[in-house]
Amino acid sequence: MPGPRPRAALAMSPDVASAVLDEESLTALAALCDLAPLPVLDDLGTSRARGVLAGVDLLVTGWGCPPLDAEVLRAAPRLRAVVHTAGSVRGHVTDACWERGIEVSSAAAANAVPVAEYTLAMILLTGKRVLESARDYRAARTRPDWLGTSRAVGNHRRTIGILSASLVGRRVIGLLRPHDVDVLLYDPFVDEAGARELGVERVGLTELFRRGDTVSVHTPLLPETRGLVSGELIGRMRPDAVLINTARGAVVDQDAITEAAVAGRIRAVLDVTDPEVLPPEHPLWRCDNVLLTPHLAGSQGNEWRRLADLALSEIARWTSGEGFLHPVRRERLAFLA
Repeated sequence: MPGPRPRAALAMSPDVASAVLDEESLTALAALCDLAPLPVLDDLGTSRARGVLAGVDLLVTGWGCPPLDAEVLRAAPRLRAVVHTAGSVRGHVTDACWERGIEVSSAAAANAVPVAEYTLAMILLTGKRVLESARDYRAARTRPDWLGTSRAVGNHRRTIGILSASLVGRRVIGLLRPHDVDVLLYDPFVDEAGARELGVERVGLTELFRRGDTVSVHTPLLPETRGLVSGELIGRMRPDAVLINTARGAVVDQDAITEAAVAGRIRAVLDVTDPEVLPPEHPLWRCDNVLLTPHLAGSQGNEWRRLADLALSEIARWTSGEGFLHPVRRERLAFLA
Protein backbone atom coordinates (compact mmCIF):
# COMPACT_ATOMS: atom_id res chain seq x y z
CA MET A 1 0.00 0.00 0.00
CA PRO A 2 1.35 3.49 -0.84
CA GLY A 3 2.15 5.70 2.14
CA PRO A 4 0.44 8.97 2.96
CA ARG A 5 1.05 11.91 0.66
CA PRO A 6 3.62 14.39 1.94
CA ARG A 7 2.28 17.55 3.55
CA ALA A 8 3.42 20.75 1.80
CA ALA A 9 3.08 24.47 2.41
CA LEU A 10 3.91 27.62 0.46
CA ALA A 11 6.41 30.03 2.03
CA MET A 12 6.91 33.26 0.08
CA SER A 13 5.36 36.69 -0.21
CA PRO A 14 1.67 36.68 -1.22
CA ASP A 15 2.38 38.81 -4.29
CA VAL A 16 5.02 36.36 -5.45
CA ALA A 17 2.67 33.43 -4.97
CA SER A 18 -0.01 35.15 -7.03
CA ALA A 19 2.46 35.90 -9.83
CA VAL A 20 4.38 32.63 -10.01
CA LEU A 21 1.77 30.05 -9.05
CA ASP A 22 -1.42 30.34 -11.10
CA GLU A 23 -4.51 28.22 -10.47
CA GLU A 24 -3.32 25.50 -12.81
CA SER A 25 -0.01 25.25 -10.98
CA LEU A 26 -1.70 25.15 -7.58
CA THR A 27 -4.03 22.42 -8.80
CA ALA A 28 -1.06 20.39 -10.04
CA LEU A 29 0.73 20.91 -6.73
CA ALA A 30 -2.33 19.81 -4.76
CA ALA A 31 -2.42 16.63 -6.85
CA LEU A 32 1.11 15.80 -5.75
CA CYS A 33 0.92 16.79 -2.08
CA ASP A 34 -1.44 17.42 0.75
CA LEU A 35 -1.22 21.19 0.38
CA ALA A 36 -1.79 23.38 3.43
CA PRO A 37 -4.59 25.89 2.86
CA LEU A 38 -3.76 29.41 1.76
CA PRO A 39 -2.77 32.12 2.60
CA VAL A 40 0.90 31.49 2.05
CA LEU A 41 3.39 31.72 4.90
CA ASP A 42 5.29 35.01 4.75
CA ASP A 43 5.95 35.31 8.49
CA LEU A 44 7.15 32.07 10.05
CA GLY A 45 6.89 33.36 13.59
CA THR A 46 3.09 33.57 13.86
CA SER A 47 1.02 31.00 15.71
CA ARG A 48 -0.69 29.99 12.46
CA ALA A 49 2.65 29.50 10.73
CA ARG A 50 3.98 27.40 13.59
CA GLY A 51 0.87 25.27 13.45
CA VAL A 52 1.34 24.66 9.72
CA LEU A 53 5.08 24.05 10.05
CA ALA A 54 4.50 21.38 12.68
CA GLY A 55 3.08 19.05 10.04
CA VAL A 56 4.97 19.85 6.84
CA ASP A 57 7.35 17.52 5.03
CA LEU A 58 8.00 19.93 2.15
CA LEU A 59 8.19 23.71 1.82
CA VAL A 60 7.64 25.28 -1.57
CA THR A 61 9.45 28.60 -1.31
CA GLY A 62 9.74 31.73 -3.41
CA TRP A 63 10.93 35.31 -3.28
CA GLY A 64 10.08 36.75 0.12
CA CYS A 65 10.46 33.52 2.06
CA PRO A 66 11.82 34.29 5.55
CA PRO A 67 15.04 32.57 6.68
CA LEU A 68 14.62 28.93 7.65
CA ASP A 69 16.77 29.24 10.73
CA ALA A 70 17.18 26.89 13.69
CA GLU A 71 14.14 28.30 15.48
CA VAL A 72 11.92 27.78 12.44
CA LEU A 73 13.24 24.26 11.95
CA ARG A 74 12.47 23.40 15.57
CA ALA A 75 8.86 24.23 14.73
CA ALA A 76 9.04 21.97 11.66
CA PRO A 77 10.33 18.61 12.94
CA ARG A 78 9.08 16.70 9.86
CA LEU A 79 10.53 19.04 7.22
CA ARG A 80 12.64 17.05 4.77
CA ALA A 81 12.80 19.13 1.60
CA VAL A 82 12.66 22.69 0.23
CA VAL A 83 11.77 23.38 -3.41
CA HIS A 84 12.47 26.97 -4.41
CA THR A 85 10.47 28.50 -7.27
CA ALA A 86 13.23 31.03 -8.02
CA GLY A 87 17.02 31.10 -8.30
CA SER A 88 19.28 31.74 -5.34
CA VAL A 89 18.43 30.06 -2.03
CA ARG A 90 20.95 32.07 -0.01
CA GLY A 91 18.33 34.34 1.45
CA HIS A 92 16.35 31.63 3.22
CA VAL A 93 18.22 28.31 3.28
CA THR A 94 20.48 28.62 6.31
CA ASP A 95 23.26 26.52 7.81
CA ALA A 96 20.62 24.95 10.05
CA CYS A 97 18.94 23.47 6.96
CA TRP A 98 22.14 21.85 5.74
CA GLU A 99 22.92 20.56 9.23
CA ARG A 100 19.45 18.99 9.41
CA GLY A 101 20.13 17.27 6.07
CA ILE A 102 17.18 18.90 4.34
CA GLU A 103 17.14 18.32 0.59
CA VAL A 104 17.03 21.53 -1.44
CA SER A 105 16.07 22.17 -5.05
CA SER A 106 16.02 25.44 -6.98
CA ALA A 107 14.52 26.70 -10.23
CA ALA A 108 17.77 28.53 -10.98
CA ALA A 109 18.15 26.60 -14.25
CA ALA A 110 14.74 27.85 -15.38
CA ASN A 111 15.48 31.41 -14.28
CA ALA A 112 18.76 31.33 -16.20
CA VAL A 113 16.92 31.02 -19.51
CA PRO A 114 15.50 34.56 -19.80
CA VAL A 115 18.67 36.09 -18.32
CA ALA A 116 20.74 34.42 -21.02
CA GLU A 117 18.24 35.44 -23.70
CA TYR A 118 18.39 39.06 -22.52
CA THR A 119 22.18 38.93 -22.53
CA LEU A 120 22.37 37.53 -26.06
CA ALA A 121 19.95 40.19 -27.27
CA MET A 122 22.02 42.95 -25.69
CA ILE A 123 25.28 41.59 -27.07
CA LEU A 124 23.85 41.62 -30.59
CA LEU A 125 22.01 44.95 -30.26
CA THR A 126 25.02 46.78 -28.86
CA GLY A 127 27.34 45.22 -31.44
CA LYS A 128 25.07 46.59 -34.17
CA ARG A 129 24.64 49.88 -32.24
CA VAL A 130 20.88 49.55 -32.67
CA LEU A 131 19.85 51.78 -29.76
CA GLU A 132 22.11 54.66 -30.80
CA SER A 133 21.07 54.35 -34.44
CA ALA A 134 17.39 54.36 -33.53
CA ARG A 135 17.87 57.47 -31.39
CA ASP A 136 19.77 59.29 -34.12
CA TYR A 137 17.26 58.22 -36.78
CA ARG A 138 14.39 59.56 -34.71
CA ALA A 139 16.20 62.88 -34.35
CA ALA A 140 17.33 63.24 -37.99
CA ARG A 141 14.32 61.56 -39.69
CA THR A 142 16.46 60.79 -42.69
CA ARG A 143 18.56 57.76 -43.54
CA PRO A 144 22.28 58.15 -42.82
CA ASP A 145 25.03 57.24 -45.26
CA TRP A 146 25.01 53.50 -44.61
CA LEU A 147 28.10 52.94 -46.77
CA GLY A 148 29.98 55.23 -44.43
CA THR A 149 29.25 53.06 -41.41
CA SER A 150 32.26 52.54 -39.17
CA ARG A 151 33.86 49.08 -39.33
CA ALA A 152 33.51 49.00 -35.55
CA VAL A 153 29.76 48.45 -36.08
CA GLY A 154 28.49 44.89 -36.42
CA ASN A 155 28.82 41.46 -34.82
CA HIS A 156 31.12 39.71 -37.29
CA ARG A 157 34.10 38.31 -35.37
CA ARG A 158 33.45 40.42 -32.29
CA THR A 159 35.18 39.19 -29.16
CA ILE A 160 32.81 38.45 -26.31
CA GLY A 161 34.19 38.03 -22.80
CA ILE A 162 32.17 35.97 -20.32
CA LEU A 163 32.91 36.52 -16.64
CA SER A 164 32.03 33.24 -14.88
CA ALA A 165 30.74 29.95 -16.24
CA SER A 166 27.70 30.06 -13.97
CA LEU A 167 24.35 28.62 -15.05
CA VAL A 168 23.64 31.84 -16.93
CA GLY A 169 27.20 32.20 -18.23
CA ARG A 170 27.18 28.69 -19.66
CA ARG A 171 23.81 29.25 -21.28
CA VAL A 172 25.01 32.50 -22.86
CA ILE A 173 28.02 30.64 -24.26
CA GLY A 174 25.64 28.09 -25.76
CA LEU A 175 23.44 30.77 -27.31
CA LEU A 176 26.50 32.44 -28.85
CA ARG A 177 27.60 29.28 -30.70
CA PRO A 178 25.57 29.90 -33.88
CA HIS A 179 27.00 33.41 -34.15
CA ASP A 180 30.28 34.36 -35.77
CA VAL A 181 31.96 35.64 -32.61
CA ASP A 182 35.01 34.68 -30.55
CA VAL A 183 34.24 33.85 -26.92
CA LEU A 184 36.66 34.32 -24.03
CA LEU A 185 36.01 32.99 -20.54
CA TYR A 186 37.40 33.88 -17.15
CA ASP A 187 36.46 31.44 -14.44
CA PRO A 188 39.08 30.17 -11.97
CA PHE A 189 37.11 26.94 -11.52
CA VAL A 190 37.18 26.01 -15.22
CA ASP A 191 40.36 24.34 -16.47
CA GLU A 192 41.64 24.07 -20.04
CA ALA A 193 39.75 20.84 -20.66
CA GLY A 194 36.53 22.43 -19.41
CA ALA A 195 37.09 25.47 -21.63
CA ARG A 196 37.60 23.23 -24.67
CA GLU A 197 34.38 21.42 -23.86
CA LEU A 198 32.56 24.76 -23.73
CA GLY A 199 34.21 25.88 -26.96
CA VAL A 200 35.77 29.00 -25.46
CA GLU A 201 39.23 30.42 -24.91
CA ARG A 202 40.22 30.45 -21.25
CA VAL A 203 41.94 33.71 -20.28
CA GLY A 204 42.95 35.65 -17.20
CA LEU A 205 40.73 38.33 -15.71
CA THR A 206 42.77 41.27 -16.97
CA GLU A 207 43.01 39.78 -20.46
CA LEU A 208 39.24 39.27 -20.55
CA PHE A 209 38.69 43.01 -20.08
CA ARG A 210 41.58 44.02 -22.31
CA ARG A 211 40.49 41.93 -25.31
CA GLY A 212 36.72 41.88 -25.06
CA ASP A 213 34.63 44.05 -27.38
CA THR A 214 31.85 43.13 -24.97
CA VAL A 215 32.29 41.79 -21.44
CA SER A 216 29.26 40.18 -19.83
CA VAL A 217 29.20 39.65 -16.05
CA HIS A 218 27.66 36.44 -14.71
CA THR A 219 29.46 35.87 -11.41
CA PRO A 220 27.53 35.42 -8.16
CA LEU A 221 27.84 38.06 -5.47
CA LEU A 222 30.12 36.68 -2.77
CA PRO A 223 32.45 38.47 -0.34
CA GLU A 224 35.34 37.76 -2.71
CA THR A 225 33.46 38.98 -5.82
CA ARG A 226 32.14 42.25 -4.37
CA GLY A 227 33.74 44.98 -6.48
CA LEU A 228 35.50 42.35 -8.60
CA VAL A 229 34.96 44.45 -11.72
CA SER A 230 37.20 47.20 -10.46
CA GLY A 231 38.19 50.57 -11.81
CA GLU A 232 41.48 49.05 -12.94
CA LEU A 233 39.71 46.39 -15.02
CA ILE A 234 37.26 48.88 -16.48
CA GLY A 235 40.22 51.07 -17.35
CA ARG A 236 41.69 48.17 -19.35
CA MET A 237 38.62 47.96 -21.61
CA ARG A 238 39.14 49.12 -25.16
CA PRO A 239 37.48 52.38 -26.19
CA ASP A 240 33.79 51.90 -27.08
CA ALA A 241 33.72 48.41 -25.52
CA VAL A 242 30.50 47.31 -23.82
CA LEU A 243 30.04 46.11 -20.25
CA ILE A 244 26.86 44.09 -19.61
CA ASN A 245 25.83 43.25 -16.05
CA THR A 246 22.86 40.98 -15.37
CA ALA A 247 24.37 39.42 -12.22
CA ARG A 248 24.47 41.66 -9.15
CA GLY A 249 25.17 45.38 -9.06
CA ALA A 250 27.77 45.14 -6.30
CA VAL A 251 30.02 42.90 -8.43
CA VAL A 252 30.88 46.06 -10.40
CA ASP A 253 32.53 49.15 -8.91
CA GLN A 254 29.64 51.57 -9.41
CA ASP A 255 31.78 54.70 -9.24
CA ALA A 256 34.25 53.32 -11.76
CA ILE A 257 31.64 52.31 -14.34
CA THR A 258 29.95 55.67 -13.88
CA GLU A 259 33.17 57.57 -14.45
CA ALA A 260 34.05 55.59 -17.58
CA ALA A 261 30.55 55.86 -19.03
CA VAL A 262 30.13 59.57 -18.32
CA ALA A 263 33.47 60.19 -20.00
CA GLY A 264 32.12 58.37 -23.06
CA ARG A 265 35.00 55.90 -23.04
CA ILE A 266 32.87 52.74 -22.85
CA ARG A 267 29.25 51.72 -23.23
CA ALA A 268 27.21 49.75 -20.73
CA VAL A 269 24.01 47.72 -20.34
CA LEU A 270 23.16 47.54 -16.66
CA ASP A 271 20.17 45.48 -15.58
CA VAL A 272 21.46 45.69 -12.00
CA THR A 273 23.21 48.52 -10.19
CA ASP A 274 24.46 49.31 -6.71
CA PRO A 275 22.17 50.47 -5.17
CA GLU A 276 19.47 48.49 -6.98
CA VAL A 277 17.71 51.71 -8.03
CA LEU A 278 20.10 54.59 -8.58
CA PRO A 279 19.22 57.95 -7.01
CA PRO A 280 17.17 60.20 -9.36
CA GLU A 281 20.08 62.60 -9.79
CA HIS A 282 22.62 59.89 -10.64
CA PRO A 283 24.57 60.76 -13.83
CA LEU A 284 23.99 57.36 -15.44
CA TRP A 285 20.33 58.26 -15.98
CA ARG A 286 21.50 60.93 -18.41
CA CYS A 287 24.11 58.84 -20.25
CA ASP A 288 23.12 58.09 -23.85
CA ASN A 289 25.78 55.38 -23.98
CA VAL A 290 24.26 53.48 -21.03
CA LEU A 291 21.10 51.39 -21.09
CA LEU A 292 19.59 50.97 -17.62
CA THR A 293 16.86 48.36 -17.20
CA PRO A 294 14.97 47.62 -13.96
CA HIS A 295 16.30 44.13 -13.13
CA LEU A 296 14.07 42.65 -15.80
CA ALA A 297 16.42 40.06 -17.30
CA GLY A 298 15.20 37.37 -14.91
CA SER A 299 11.83 35.68 -15.16
CA GLN A 300 8.83 37.95 -15.63
CA GLY A 301 5.32 37.64 -17.04
CA ASN A 302 4.75 34.36 -18.85
CA GLU A 303 8.29 33.27 -17.92
CA TRP A 304 7.12 32.70 -14.33
CA ARG A 305 5.33 29.60 -15.58
CA ARG A 306 8.70 28.06 -16.42
CA LEU A 307 9.72 28.45 -12.76
CA ALA A 308 6.50 26.84 -11.56
CA ASP A 309 6.78 23.98 -14.05
CA LEU A 310 10.34 23.17 -12.99
CA ALA A 311 9.36 23.25 -9.31
CA LEU A 312 6.40 20.96 -9.97
CA SER A 313 8.63 18.56 -11.88
CA GLU A 314 11.05 18.47 -8.95
CA ILE A 315 8.25 17.85 -6.47
CA ALA A 316 6.90 15.01 -8.63
CA ARG A 317 10.34 13.40 -8.66
CA TRP A 318 10.76 13.84 -4.90
CA THR A 319 7.36 12.43 -4.00
CA SER A 320 8.03 9.38 -6.19
CA GLY A 321 11.40 8.80 -4.53
CA GLU A 322 13.50 9.66 -7.61
CA GLY A 323 15.34 12.57 -6.05
CA PHE A 324 15.81 16.06 -7.41
CA LEU A 325 17.11 16.71 -10.92
CA HIS A 326 18.21 20.21 -9.86
CA PRO A 327 19.54 19.78 -6.33
CA VAL A 328 21.36 22.57 -4.52
CA ARG A 329 24.44 21.30 -2.69
CA ARG A 330 25.92 23.21 0.21
CA GLU A 331 29.42 22.89 -1.22
CA ARG A 332 28.26 24.37 -4.56
CA LEU A 333 26.75 27.56 -3.15
CA ALA A 334 29.91 29.50 -4.01
CA PHE A 335 29.29 28.76 -7.69
CA LEU A 336 25.66 29.86 -7.77
CA ALA A 337 24.26 33.34 -8.29
